[in-house]
Amino acid sequence: MTHAPTALSSPAGTASAAAPTAARPHSRRAIVAAAIGNGLEIYDFTVYSFFAATIGKLFFPSSSPLASLLLSFATFGAGFVMRPLGAVLIGSLADRRGRKTALTLTIALMTAGTALIAFTPTHASIGVTATVLVVLGRLLQGLSAGGEVGAASALLLESASKRNRCFLVSWQAATQGGAALLGALTGAAVSALLSPEAMHDWGWRLPFLLGLLIAPVGMYIRRHLQETHEGGQHGGIGAVFREHGRTLLLGMLLMTGSTSSMYIMVFYMPTYLVNTLHMPPVTAFLAACMAGLAMLLVAPFSGLLADRLPHRKPLLFAGGLASLALVYPNFMLLSSGPGLPLTMALIGGAVALMSVSSGAGAALMMEALPRHHRATGMSVMYSLGVTVFGGFAPLIVTWLIAATGSNMAPAWYLFASACISLSALALFPSHPGRD
Repeated sequence: MTHAPTALSSPAGTASAAAPTAARPHSRRAIVAAAIGNGLEIYDFTVYSFFAATIGKLFFPSSSPLASLLLSFATFGAGFVMRPLGAVLIGSLADRRGRKTALTLTIALMTAGTALIAFTPTHASIGVTATVLVVLGRLLQGLSAGGEVGAASALLLESASKRNRCFLVSWQAATQGGAALLGALTGAAVSALLSPEAMHDWGWRLPFLLGLLIAPVGMYIRRHLQETHEGGQHGGIGAVFREHGRTLLLGMLLMTGSTSSMYIMVFYMPTYLVNTLHMPPVTAFLAACMAGLAMLLVAPFSGLLADRLPHRKPLLFAGGLASLALVYPNFMLLSSGPGLPLTMALIGGAVALMSVSSGAGAALMMEALPRHHRATGMSVMYSLGVTVFGGFAPLIVTWLIAATGSNMAPAWYLFASACISLSALALFPSHPGRD
């Protein structure tokens, strides 16, 4: 076994003395390993969402720009349909064969999906084959992402001592913010340096190609990870659902608020600001940078705070209620065209509130499950929650705005999601410190 689990299973006095020194190098490696794979996933999603309109025109041609955009977002959401399958297959692999095997597989699948999107010729060149290949790329990315979060989160939790596990787990969200920030900066740089014609012809591919450069490094690091779970009494996916069905359902609903906020405030927001509120593209990119920066900075600090609290739920309730109260005023102000500084402050503030729950929320969900079902259970809760409420959020919100003519449609969606999440939180089991 590794140092972290040994320290956790030691008597109290020995654990408190040994864990900080024994776990620290292993914890740093775990953070880097989780960050690279998780970061590549979010980077690709960020870049895809920023160039959704261009991808729609090139691979889903239509006489209506709205129809092309909707088809592009539908393909963005199609990747999420594969997440539950990835959660079951790869999460189960992580519980049966160890975290390292599963995480090596996820980064390989993510790389293959990204390469398909980056290199596929347009619809004008090869017809419907182009559309099929781009959709296939998103499906491979979705399959990878379905198992990535559960295996990586379990690795982080199991690499920590009991007194810093929320902090370590919070890096899952922090790296998502960092990757979104990197994606936004890359998109902004490419848009600023290239003409609109060059962007349309080939420039949109550059951010995807840059993302591919990360993959070999991630593959190497993950292959040399220290294993935190040797596998064993998994009992199959049926056992996970039989023994923890209620917890899995509540966990999926618990994900509603955070995943809806993530995919609307971070990924969909650039499209919303430009296409719906008619702000200049530079505002959209800078707002996305602010959202990513807020996640990167707030998530670890909230994880440190959560580790000082005896229970996870009070911090989660505080963040959820604050988000619920502010979502409507935020979008009212955004719709009024408040200018760049206030736009960035509103988006950054909303994402910061969402990030408060990152470490404590993930720890709460994984502590509700035994170690031998942890990766599968977390993958299922996360992937179903993201698929149902997050992945198709841009598509649903785009359709709602078109159908109602109201710029406030995103606020309605986020308000409903927050209510569902808070209700699930009240019923979710709590086992702080569970090994």
